[in-house]
Amino acid sequence: MQFLFNEEAGKDSLVIDGDSYKYLFKVRRIKSGSIVELRNLKDSNLYLYRVVSIDRKSATISLIGSEEKEVMPQKSLTIGWCIVDPKTIEKSIASLNEIGVTRIVFIKCAYSQANFKINIDRLEKILINSSQQCGRSSKMQLGFANSIFDFLSDYPNSFLLDFSRNRVDDTLDISSIVIGCEGGLSKDERALFKENRVIGFDTPLILRSESAAIAVASKVLI
Repeated sequence: MQFLFNEEAGKDSLVIDGDSYKYLFKVRRIKSGSIVELRNLKDSNLYLYRVVSIDRKSATISLIGSEEKEVMPQKSLTIGWCIVDPKTIEKSIASLNEIGVTRIVFIKCAYSQANFKINIDRLEKILINSSQQCGRSSKMQLGFANSIFDFLSDYPNSFLLDFSRNRVDDTLDISSIVIGCEGGLSKDERALFKENRVIGFDTPLILRSESAAIAVASKVLI
């Protein structure tokens, strides 16, 4: 773990309890007087705290300093992801956060199943754990759009990832891209994209939605 998340990191004094306490003092066996590094994932600062006291179920730490230390990819990428099974999203979202995706906007598409409900609180917890592991200084943002048309209103220069002779490569300036759900997009949805904005991979294999998301993020950001 690269740092410990605490939404109040930056305050002069903090009480550590719950899972954070177990990790620091049961797993890592941190002692009184030790230095621990915290982030709040809201700013770019890495906060340094000294352990002042340790009780049976909580500990008190005191701020001794901070440094501005942004850890983020040089490029920005927003993925408009047509809603798929939430279990699939939960399995993939940590990888997308670690690769460096800036934002995922979940889109209600023609072929998205209406009964799929995304638990944002659960995803946020996954993103926090992922950021602690990979060192990212701000976690990936999440949002929703009621349709691809609405998404394109906010991101008009978006590409569509689909079957195409136009390849995903380094010559394209991709800052936002739409990925369909299982079954792809409807004819009307695909018509929203000009042909030169539809791009694909140089492979005969059919990728699942989550595989496509990870693959395109890797191509663009790494």
